[in-house]
Amino acid sequence: MADRTPLRGRGHYKAWRAIATRWMDNDVYGHVNNVVYYSFFDTAVNAWLVEHGLLDIERGPLIGLVVETGCTYARPVAFPEEVQAGIVATKIGNTSVRYDIGLFVKGNPQPAAQGFFVHVYVDRPSRRPQALAPEWKSTLRKIAGPDAG
Repeated sequence: MADRTPLRGRGHYKAWRAIATRWMDNDVYGHVNNVVYYSFFDTAVNAWLVEHGLLDIERGPLIGLVVETGCTYARPVAFPEEVQAGIVATKIGNTSVRYDIGLFVKGNPQPAAQGFFVHVYVDRPSRRPQALAPEWKSTLRKIAGPDAG
């Protein structure tokens, strides 16, 4: 663990979402279970997409399927702490986007965890990859990192 790459600070992320932990998020060890972190990632990114008019979860022709994901844990989170999830698009491709997500406990400058996931955007009925429209790419650039494309 000593040679692990340091986690990124708050300045790396371009958009933020507050997420309340719930009593049921804690596991038998008294902290938020690891699988819940992935739910935080999904919530932060998809809420941003919905709020910016890119994703219509009920009727939109385009949906994002997660094809790759990962997480590095740094410190435990426990109910009733509030998580602040930072997101940044680190790669904007033709049909896919990689999002980096940092999870911070409110008031703590050090990340509790950081992770990523890759969405491939597909046609809802066929589930075949679809090119991102120019308005998608333009909006995603608002949260893009310097090398996102």
